[in-house]
Amino acid sequence: MWSDDSKSCCLLSAHSKMKFDSLLTEINGFGKFQTQLVVIQLFSRITLPCHFLLNNFMAAVPSHHCNISALDDGGRFGNLTQDQKLAVGIPAEQDGTPSSCLMFSNPRYQLLSGSNSSEETLTAQCQKGWVYDNSTFKSTLVTEWDLVCSRKGMNKATATIFFIGLMVGAPIFGFLSDRFGRRPLLLVSYLLSMTFAVLSAFSTSYVMFVIMRFFTGFSLAGISIISIVLNVEWFDIKHRTFSGIIISLDWTLGNWILTGIAYCVTEWRMLILAVTSPLIVSIITWRWLPESARWLLANGNADAAHEYLMQCAEMNKRTKNMDTVTPRVRLILSETVNKKYTFLDLFKTPNMRKISICSGIVWYGVAFTYYGISLNISGFGVNPYLTQFIFAFIELPMKIGLYFYLERVGRKPGEVSALLLTGLCLFINMFVPKGQWVASTVIGVIGKAMSEASFTIVFLYTTELFPTVVRQNALAIYCAVAVGSGLVAYLLPETLHAQLPQYIEEIEKPRKSPPNNTVFDSQSSIKY
Repeated sequence: MWSDDSKSCCLLSAHSKMKFDSLLTEINGFGKFQTQLVVIQLFSRITLPCHFLLNNFMAAVPSHHCNISALDDGGRFGNLTQDQKLAVGIPAEQDGTPSSCLMFSNPRYQLLSGSNSSEETLTAQCQKGWVYDNSTFKSTLVTEWDLVCSRKGMNKATATIFFIGLMVGAPIFGFLSDRFGRRPLLLVSYLLSMTFAVLSAFSTSYVMFVIMRFFTGFSLAGISIISIVLNVEWFDIKHRTFSGIIISLDWTLGNWILTGIAYCVTEWRMLILAVTSPLIVSIITWRWLPESARWLLANGNADAAHEYLMQCAEMNKRTKNMDTVTPRVRLILSETVNKKYTFLDLFKTPNMRKISICSGIVWYGVAFTYYGISLNISGFGVNPYLTQFIFAFIELPMKIGLYFYLERVGRKPGEVSALLLTGLCLFINMFVPKGQWVASTVIGVIGKAMSEASFTIVFLYTTELFPTVVRQNALAIYCAVAVGSGLVAYLLPETLHAQLPQYIEEIEKPRKSPPNNTVFDSQSSIKY
C-alpha cells in the first residue's frame, strides 16, 4: 500500500517521534469531516436526555383521591354535588385538599348532622382504586398501574431500575467498544435502544415495563459513552475543548425537545415512542459514520486507519498532505504495543490507579448531584414543564461561558469549582423556607447549571485522561462514594493543550504541560 522509497524513509526518520495528534492536525482536525461526524451523532444523542429525564413526565403523579363512585348509586347520595361527595366520602388534609390515600369507612354517617362519634370518622385505605386529575397528563405510569400510596415506591423504582441498567451497560459497552471498535458498537446501541424502548411502550404489565426499561438504560449507555469518545478522538488538540462543548449541546437540545414533546404528548406510551423516534435517523445515517482512526492504529489496523484518514483529508481538502501522513501512519503502527487491555489495566499501575479511583469518585459525585436536581422538577413549586424549560434554557449560556473558561483556565479547576458550587447551592436551598418557590427555583437553577457544567467537564476530562486502549472502559466508571468529590478532582492532572495518550506506558512516564497562555505545542502532554 505504501512505497518504500528513500523519501519515505527520510520522512519516517524525521517524524519518528510524532504522534497521532500532530498527524491529525495536518489533515485538519477541525473541518467538514468533523462537522459531519457531530451532525450524524446529533440524532442519537438528543434521545439521551429525553430518556434519562423521561420519568419527570412519564411517571408524574397527578392529583388523586380514592374512588368513591359507590356514592353515585342513587338514594340520598345521588343528589349531592361532586364536592359534597368528596366531603362526605374522603377526609381532608390540613391544607383542605382531599386525602390521596384514605377514605371514610362509612361515608353515610358523614351526611348526618350533629353526629361526632368515633365510628363516623373511621378511615380506611382506598377500596376501589383511585380517581386521577387528567388535566395535565392524560395518562402516566401512575394512572396505568395505580402506583400511589402503598405502591408509590414502585413508581420511583422505574427510574432506579433504568439507571441500574445504565450502570450495568456502561462497563460492558466500554469493554466491547475498546475490543471491537466504536462504530459497530454504536450500531448495536442504536438497534437495542430502539427495540427495548418500543417494547417498553407496549408493555402489558408493570413487571414487563421495568424489565424493558432496564434494558433500555443498558442500551443507551453505549450511545452515551461511545459517541463522545468517537468525537473527541477525531478532533485535534487545539479544538478538543470545542468538541466536548459542542457535543454536550446535544444534551441541551434534547432537553428542549423533551419539554416540547412532553407538553404536546401527554400519554406515556406515545411519549416514549416520540422521544425514541430520532434513533431511526441514526440507524439510517450510521453508514456514513467513521471508525476512530486513533483506535484502529492503537489496535494495529493501519489499512483501515489510513482509509479513514484519507476520507478526512479529502473532505477537509488536505489530500496534498497525505504524502507526509501516509508513512507516519506506518511508523505509528510499528510502535503499537501488541497487547490486549482490559478493565483491570485501569488499576495495575500507580498513576493509572490514582486516576481511575479519583475519576470514579468524581463521576459518582457528578451523577449523584446532577440527577438529584434534574429528577426533582416538581420540588420547586412551579409547573413541571416550565421548570424543565428553565433547566434546559440555563444550559446554553452556561456552556458557552464554560468553553472560554476551560480554554483559559483548564479542566481541573473547572471541575473542582463546578462541584463545590453545586454543593453550595444545594446546601443553601436546605434553608429556604417552604413556600418561597421563587428563591428556591433561582437557587435550584444555579445549582442545576453548575451540576451540568461539572458533567460537561467530566466527560471531556475523562476522555483526555485515559489512553486510547482503555478510554471506553475508563469512561464507564461509576463507583466509590460522593463524599469530597469536588476535592478529589484536585488530585487529577491537568490536560489543557495536552495530547491524548495512546498507551498505558505513556501515563507512567514523567510529563510536562505548557504553562497558561503558552503558544500551542503539538508535543505537549499531560502533567502528573
